[in-house]
Amino acid sequence: MVFLKCRREKVHIPKDKRYIFMRGNGRGRTAIIWSLSSVDNKASATFTVEAKHFVAFGISFKNEAPTGVAYTSQNQSVAVFVGADRVAFYHCAFFSTHNTLFDYKGRHYYHNCYIQGSIDFIFGRGRSLFHNCEIFVLQDKRIVIHGSITAQNRAHQEDHSGFVFVKGKVYGIGGVYLGRAKGKYSTVVFAQTYLSRTIVPAGWTDWSYRGGPDHLFHAEYKCHGPGADTFGRVHWAKQLTDEEAKYWTSIEFINGNVWLPAWL
Repeated sequence: MVFLKCRREKVHIPKDKRYIFMRGNGRGRTAIIWSLSSVDNKASATFTVEAKHFVAFGISFKNEAPTGVAYTSQNQSVAVFVGADRVAFYHCAFFSTHNTLFDYKGRHYYHNCYIQGSIDFIFGRGRSLFHNCEIFVLQDKRIVIHGSITAQNRAHQEDHSGFVFVKGKVYGIGGVYLGRAKGKYSTVVFAQTYLSRTIVPAGWTDWSYRGGPDHLFHAEYKCHGPGADTFGRVHWAKQLTDEEAKYWTSIEFINGNVWLPAWL
């Protein structure tokens, strides 16, 4: 177990350092901060975890690099890169403006976390459950198109990755999509979540994937708030039934009943 206060440094948890538990004094008091933009998302990350069975509690992770005057690949400023299986964050916060949380691969659990960004700020091909998380959208006036909260990159039918958001809330400044397709089988679900007017009526976009929306799984379940109005949603967006939602809204989606801490 490691206890932290505020540190200004770039941190890497390598593959051979399993079973680390990092605990802070709360996301408003303990932070790991760095400032770096790069064409390489992983290289820009303030905090990188590549070891299995990692748990963080009560810590803020920040990448303070400026976004720049134009929307370019140079502006990738990741706060956290998660590239390992069985990783969990409790009561943590993730701050950046662009590409905040690189949920690269593996099964992950986020509980009561705060995530802030403007463009594709939760992305990757992880198999992840976000429970009761707060998502704040920053307005980006440099671009003429709307940004997206998620850019999930499930490329194959045999892959079981996807991002699932259960409860919590989405709010912020400007307009944003719930997600954009970054892979042929891009999979994202928002369930029982408060959606403010920052969610544009279409809800979802496939603009970055030229193969069409036939295999996309972009779904909602009993969301509420002004942004949850389904009038104007894209034709491939799904509204789940109670039976369909059981699989997506349970920790069994990430096999969490096997590996999450017993005190969950």
